[in-house]
Amino acid sequence: MCFSIFIELQCVFIVSVSINLFPTTFVFSEPQTLDRPSVITDSELTTEESGVAPPIIRECPGQLFQAKHLLEHLKSSLADTDDVLLEPYLQSWDQLLNFMESLGTMVSFFSQKMKEKIKLIRELSLKWSTDAHEKRAVSAQVYRSVRSMVEAELKAGVVDFSRRTDSGCRTLLRLHRSLLWLKLMLEGLAEGPDADGRYKTTGELSRDAYQVALAPHHPWMLRQAAELVFLVLPDRQYFLNLVCVQSQQEATPILHVIMHALMLVHTQTQRILAEHDMLELP
Repeated sequence: MCFSIFIELQCVFIVSVSINLFPTTFVFSEPQTLDRPSVITDSELTTEESGVAPPIIRECPGQLFQAKHLLEHLKSSLADTDDVLLEPYLQSWDQLLNFMESLGTMVSFFSQKMKEKIKLIRELSLKWSTDAHEKRAVSAQVYRSVRSMVEAELKAGVVDFSRRTDSGCRTLLRLHRSLLWLKLMLEGLAEGPDADGRYKTTGELSRDAYQVALAPHHPWMLRQAAELVFLVLPDRQYFLNLVCVQSQQEATPILHVIMHALMLVHTQTQRILAEHDMLELP
């Protein structure tokens, strides 16, 4: 417990010092646009309005985050009925990490934790497959999907409902909560201005989403560190440029498509975890 608090204090100290000593070091490179965009036209990922053509999703050269690839991976993760395929799900997270890290060095405070979780699930999958192959077992594909992983780990007794373990299920739950945070933040970006014509800042949107999705599960120290991160997020236009658009009007339909895909994946994952009482794993 003391060690955990010490680590969190270190995180807050590093964030605080970075803001105070290097207030002008957050340089965000402008994403470029592409003259001939690639397009995703799957009707399942269109906006909710009936008859509305899907938006053009531009692939932006010169940046790691690509909304087009994110949507492809999200769709692939839902290829099985009533399940979520794990590798496409993790590939979706690879793109979301690119998105987060495009927002500046301070956001790496969060993205690094996500990277560790993604790496752990892939390592568990590899280990399980290797062990099964050596034993000539038929369970080499237990990490193929969320449902198969949950059932296999429960059967193997590696999930503990009373204390922390490095199981795939517990790790997935943390990614699942963070996925909701990103989804809610994108929902805010898609919203129009208030009655006074004012758009919420990206810091406000991120804070609002964090309060719903992650703050209830984080200790006080981590919540304070998160507040500091929200202060240094780039402006709304930078977020729009990441999906290769120049205006809010262009961005809204694209953000709706991304939000819808995230919602489908999040809802299905939530259902599987809830079926096995795994939404509050320590």
